[in-house]
Amino acid sequence: MLPVASLYRHPIKALGAELLDSTPVLAGQTLPLDRQWAVKHEAAAPSEGWVPCANFIRGASSPSLKAITAKAEPSGAGDDNGIRLTLSHPDLPNLIFDPDTEGSRLVEWVRPICDPGRAAPARIIRSVEQGMTDAPFPSIAIANYATLRAVEQRAGRSLVPRRVRANIWFDGGGPWQEFEWLGNELVIGGILFEVRERITRCKATHVDPDTGKRDTDTLRVLENGWKHSDFGVYAIAKTSGAIAVGDPLELM
Repeated sequence: MLPVASLYRHPIKALGAELLDSTPVLAGQTLPLDRQWAVKHEAAAPSEGWVPCANFIRGASSPSLKAITAKAEPSGAGDDNGIRLTLSHPDLPNLIFDPDTEGSRLVEWVRPICDPGRAAPARIIRSVEQGMTDAPFPSIAIANYATLRAVEQRAGRSLVPRRVRANIWFDGGGPWQEFEWLGNELVIGGILFEVRERITRCKATHVDPDTGKRDTDTLRVLENGWKHSDFGVYAIAKTSGAIAVGDPLELM
């Protein structure tokens, strides 16, 4: 058994990670509020439903966005589904807003930290059927601290886990152990997951999320060390329940 070491969700795609002690899990869904919203840029193609990440502002093209942290709370307005988000960034005042009704405030807030040479932020959208993860299915990203330590050793520096924006981190196993689980099922805190595929990384992982600055060519580190650019795996929840830090992870 391997323990869950940390949990994260990312309410707005590419705009801030939120550390959790526990989270509900719904069968066939992304984690609640994970990538629930995203900010389309002015050059985004017209679309409905899931679309590739190239349609949104993101850390790969505007690295300062990676320094955002997030906190989601009930709005307190009497609406059970209402959410109020607090976003923080070292170069900006905190933004507290309702993403469903005050999206224009978010667009103006992020504009100064977006690369002016890229398409500008245009509007916030909310997912309808699933969170807007980088996979076209309702994925939950699982990552391994042992793998992170192996990459750190190769890179010669400490790497903040938020750099890879996973949902469930486990510890206690060997580096790259998660790749051996492809096509198999896991149980985490009593919930059944199917491990679907490896996660191929992009230049967003070059950015230190504490500073919003590019400091490590992680893709080159991965390619030179292991002949690939993958880190973590995508899984799908097959049953519902809740998971918490410290829950056991077991391979079926």
